[in-house]
Amino acid sequence: MTAPTPVYLDNAATTRLDPEVLDAMLPLMTEQFGNPSSIHSHGRAVRTAIEKARKAVASLLNTSPAEIFFTSGGTEADNTAIRSSIETYGITHAITSPLEHHAVLHTLEHMARQGQVQLSMVEVDSMGHVDLAHLEELLRSSRSVGAAPSFVSLMHGNNEIGNLLDLHQVGALCRQHDAIFHSDTVQTMGHFRHDLQQLPVDFIVGAGHKFHGPKGVGFLYVNAERANIHPFIYGGAQERNRRGGTENVYGIVGLAKALEIAYRDMDAHRAHITALKTRMIDQLRAKMPDVRFNGDSANVDNSLYTVLNVSLPASELSDMLLFSLDIARISASGGSACSSGSNIGSHVLSALPDLDQDRGYVRFSFGKYNTAEEIDYAVDTLVGLYQKEAKLV
Repeated sequence: MTAPTPVYLDNAATTRLDPEVLDAMLPLMTEQFGNPSSIHSHGRAVRTAIEKARKAVASLLNTSPAEIFFTSGGTEADNTAIRSSIETYGITHAITSPLEHHAVLHTLEHMARQGQVQLSMVEVDSMGHVDLAHLEELLRSSRSVGAAPSFVSLMHGNNEIGNLLDLHQVGALCRQHDAIFHSDTVQTMGHFRHDLQQLPVDFIVGAGHKFHGPKGVGFLYVNAERANIHPFIYGGAQERNRRGGTENVYGIVGLAKALEIAYRDMDAHRAHITALKTRMIDQLRAKMPDVRFNGDSANVDNSLYTVLNVSLPASELSDMLLFSLDIARISASGGSACSSGSNIGSHVLSALPDLDQDRGYVRFSFGKYNTAEEIDYAVDTLVGLYQKEAKLV
């Protein structure tokens, strides 16, 4: 089967820019070039564009514009929430899981090595589910009268295995134990609706390039009760003295437009993407009897619908799987930490108990521009690679 075009199935890494988003950005890249901190008319016009974007994001998330701060992306937003909270509130105990994005894990691990915080890891089961009973035990054991609150960071949707966390349940636990709750929502922002008037969180984050916006721009939601956190980046008075540096104006405008489109078309896009994911699951099960799926990614009704993590039969092909797919003009991933085409390097997969290290692992992640024809080609290519390898043995 011939590839319809180069097939892009790595949307969890980044997404294609929506043409409507580019149209919204172009005036800020050409005509409206003023510095938003300048008081003259050129600067005021650009400042207006930023504040209009802030109001748009806040409206979509059902919160106040004063609680939205623009950043360079999800990593900076995560770092700001973590570092600024620990510094501002004198936090000595942080809780996370081994499945978090490195923007969270590496930050907390570094602070623990520096003696700034004691770090606890909540347990996970073989499917990658966070043990909420263990989380409550950690929260209870660290709580004492007059002590600083604990800091909890658990992601909403896992970027590798597609598991979803119940933010309401975890948030309620954190409130019960006076803990600060940060959730990396980079993978679910623009794909799920977040009502911040109802959600018991202190910090969530977004990155424009995960929902068909531009790269290099994101935002941090800061609950009004935490709005006095110290800046992570010092400099000018931008972002209401919470983040120094001249704003990425066209990025901010593009992010707001992309989120608007994502909310506008979410139901249709979810139905389309879910159908593609189901199609791939069904075909792989029919054509590769020993195929397995990691985490909840094959649970179509209760997972990050854009992600499918496939576990393939043990084979000599495993170490070269991503390269073989790339040669066939299919872009996929072994996970955010994987660089060799095998499961080695994926801290998420390595943290799953009883993982079969000899099998091959590949993450396919879908977007609104993918087609059924592309799914069929990817499945046939994958099956063909394993059939060819089996004949050579």
